[in-house]
Amino acid sequence: MFTLIMGRWVSHLIYVAAKLEVADHLKRGSRTVEELATATEVQAPALYRVLRALASLGVFAETKDKRFKLTPLAVTLQKAVPGSMHAAALMFGEKYWDDAWAQLLHGVKTGEIPFLKAHGVPAFEYLEKHPDSLKIFGETMTNVSSTENPAIAAAYKFSGIRTLVDVGGGNGSLLASILKANPKLKGVLFDLPSVSTRANQDRYVTAKGIAERCTLQSGDFFEAVPKGGDAYIMKRTLHDWDDERCAKILSNCCTAMREKGRVLVVDAVISPGNHPDRGKLLDMQMLVIGGRERTKQEFATLFRDAGLKLIRVVPTKCPLSIVEGVRA
Repeated sequence: MFTLIMGRWVSHLIYVAAKLEVADHLKRGSRTVEELATATEVQAPALYRVLRALASLGVFAETKDKRFKLTPLAVTLQKAVPGSMHAAALMFGEKYWDDAWAQLLHGVKTGEIPFLKAHGVPAFEYLEKHPDSLKIFGETMTNVSSTENPAIAAAYKFSGIRTLVDVGGGNGSLLASILKANPKLKGVLFDLPSVSTRANQDRYVTAKGIAERCTLQSGDFFEAVPKGGDAYIMKRTLHDWDDERCAKILSNCCTAMREKGRVLVVDAVISPGNHPDRGKLLDMQMLVIGGRERTKQEFATLFRDAGLKLIRVVPTKCPLSIVEGVRA
């Protein structure tokens, strides 16, 4: 139990290592703590204690003469490696998240959103007002998605779809992965105007072979979504919102899609039982910001309220599943 309680300490240690970019300083080989301290402009004795603690958890390894080297876990803290967790370590170590989590007990007692209690505005509004935090958030989502998108594209047969609309699709990395795997498919990337502007300058939907098959549209998915799609996909979109607003998004998709259209919700699907499930922990993060992860039955209820019928849940080789629905 005490080890679990100390988990918060570990997160802070990883944040410090990521902030100092220690893993990048070690990518050419082991270095002494004095060399690392000089490179990162910190105090060697304190840095040694931080790295020694992390090495005891498999993040870095200490060799003789207080030298440290990379481990497979530590490699993920490098900024440019595939599947990098560097931005995630920074994001979840920032004070604004600590402040929001500190209001969790208040949220459990009152039903209020902890993030709103801590900051006075919803999470996404807060990020828009803090560009540095928004940048790190975007990098985190991109890095996590890089390990998930190929699995999602491979798990579902998109061959019967002519036009796929990605609702709340962010920078378009998922849509680009699906379009790359399905050369005859056309895509529509739909998000808020500010997000679409950034996406139009990013590498995903502007890539050769993708740009000519992908159009960008902007708007508010609580109001309407682009019409005429054969399928509407939304990855980690519904988990940001309460049931009422999720039903509204789904209802808008139901109204906009073609006669035999479908919706594809890509999210964690909470499983029954007591076995380890990362989705159940992620659900606590969503509780803090006002969203939630859902069970298959909870998705079925959402679909029903939106005029849809859940027909199947397609597993993928990542922690997310594809929840498929059609008009009821």
